[in-house]
Amino acid sequence: MSVDINMSVTGNSPEALNVQQKLSSALGLLGIFIMTLSGFNIHFQPKIVWVSLSLIMVLAGIFWYSKVSYAHKTEGIKNDRIYFKSLTNRGFWAYILGLALTGFYIVLYFYPNWIGLSSEGENTGVVALFDPLSKAISGNAASQWFVYGTLYTLAIVGFGVKFLWKYRHNRYQRLRTFSVMFFQLGFAFLIPELMSRLNGDNFSLPYYNFINIWPLNHYNFEQYRVDQFVNAGTVGIGLLIFGVLSILIITPILTYKYGKRWYCSWVCGCGGLAETAGDPFRHLSDKSQSSWKLERWLVHTVLVFVVIMTTAVVYSYLNTDKYWLSGTAFLISVASLLTIVFTWTMVYKRQELQNDAKYAAIGFFVVILSLLGLHFSGLIDKIFLFEAETLRATYGFAIGAIFSGVVGVGFYPIFGNRVWCRFGCPMAAILGFQQRLFSKFRITTNGGQCISCGNCTTYCEMGIDVRAYAQKGENIVRSSCVGCGICASVCPRGVLKLENDTPAGRINSNEILLGNDVDLMDLVNQNK
Repeated sequence: MSVDINMSVTGNSPEALNVQQKLSSALGLLGIFIMTLSGFNIHFQPKIVWVSLSLIMVLAGIFWYSKVSYAHKTEGIKNDRIYFKSLTNRGFWAYILGLALTGFYIVLYFYPNWIGLSSEGENTGVVALFDPLSKAISGNAASQWFVYGTLYTLAIVGFGVKFLWKYRHNRYQRLRTFSVMFFQLGFAFLIPELMSRLNGDNFSLPYYNFINIWPLNHYNFEQYRVDQFVNAGTVGIGLLIFGVLSILIITPILTYKYGKRWYCSWVCGCGGLAETAGDPFRHLSDKSQSSWKLERWLVHTVLVFVVIMTTAVVYSYLNTDKYWLSGTAFLISVASLLTIVFTWTMVYKRQELQNDAKYAAIGFFVVILSLLGLHFSGLIDKIFLFEAETLRATYGFAIGAIFSGVVGVGFYPIFGNRVWCRFGCPMAAILGFQQRLFSKFRITTNGGQCISCGNCTTYCEMGIDVRAYAQKGENIVRSSCVGCGICASVCPRGVLKLENDTPAGRINSNEILLGNDVDLMDLVNQNK
């Protein structure tokens, strides 16, 4: 008797959805279908009932699906055959989802009238469906941004629950997921909308998202917003001062104590969406050296762009008697701050920078100071060669809309869930600089326990080859690391640990032993 056994070294095909998974998916899709129908001007009455019903259906579908999918699983993180599913391995459905998300962002940013936004008269379509909800919260009719904010928050809360089910055995993952859900729902969505109720004929505050810090809210120091802050009296001036303190004091202190994870993985809305809705795609991040080099140059170029743009915009309206700070004093302050940071880095931290990082820092510093010098010398009239409004509009379109929205979220299923955070976010660049050079945060490794399974590298959404560090027992101190802790969560041997300790000895790459690189006894004697 012979037995025919079919085996495959590539694994098994994904399991089909069970009945409850199909029903829960259908329930969520039905909620989305109601919103889609409203886009064709099908009048759902009363609107408050239908918009509430559609949102509840989406949430209930996600909650139900999550419980069915993960409640029965044992402790530990499984890959759930993600490399054999079309949606999570750049298959047909991945591209369909990518096109749908990309299309949504294009309509949202450039053609909001297609979803019913009206500049005159009442809204129609999808925006009109959300009017009652917007009026109940803020007292105003809905805009495309209210619709987007509602759906954005819905995604983080809904898929946050899914994330909690999946990682329920890990305390760190539970805490940070509750954190991003709380900050998105409260500080990014509800509080700004409720604050608009304070506005009246004699008092008006600009929309203020408390969890967005410059340079993410690159528009925060434009003239119209500064005027609104000042005209709003004590409350407005307080918010303006808070925005400045967030940049110069609050952010550096928190990053020193906890690394950039306090923001990128615990507070930020972009990071919150990436960690929750984008979790199934985290393994798609490119781990190659070429990708790492592109990342470092691109994200810091965006940072330099936003610094130039913001400086030009603020300078453009300070050359009047309206403000106590003059344009010249502002430019001198910016140049002085950049000089202090650059000098401190090159004097005290140059050993911790790679050669290309040193060259980039010198190059960017020389370019900015040269432009400032040309302006003060009178050789050019316009600050940084271009009109401030041209710089602002270019940044808003190329970075604020296309990169962060269309590419940053629309390409989740193709390039992973942290495309924007890794390659384009200027806030991540600033925090990464601080984390690399002066912070207590590091991920420590126990190389003797590493079995080189590669789970840590596979699931690193920032494209870091974590296994290379773990195999050598080397601390992981990378500018791009957002401290999500997934690498530690998926490690079967407990090799990785997220720590906040003294800054001394964080970067220990010179002490890593590979083959016969060093004389072991000499090294031991030196470290006594």
